[in-house]
Amino acid sequence: MAEALTNRLAAERGIDVRGISAGTEIGDRVNPIAVEVMAEIGVSLAGHAPKRLTQEMADSADRIVTMGCGVDASTCPARILVAEDWGLDDPAGKPIAEVRAIRDQIQRKVERILDEIETN
Repeated sequence: MAEALTNRLAAERGIDVRGISAGTEIGDRVNPIAVEVMAEIGVSLAGHAPKRLTQEMADSADRIVTMGCGVDASTCPARILVAEDWGLDDPAGKPIAEVRAIRDQIQRKVERILDEIETN
């Protein structure tokens, strides 16, 4: 959700930003409820697939944001970089209303980051 929202909102604002989402533990597919709640706001997750976070990804990032979904910090390459943690609940296994709330939290946080980029 964060990758798709970042890329859509940045494009709408004309900001040269590319979001990439990856995790330390990945599933075999994107959460179908996440797909549904993103479609509700006109953002397609078609073509998206879970990706494992690599050290190379972390090294090439200008900014790393962790979702705060209870991942074991020792498995995360981002631990050696300054990262912002959003402290969000993991949407896995949550009912649709809770996934919508998480989506909305992500959108507000992405908008805040893009606001910061635009003013700098």
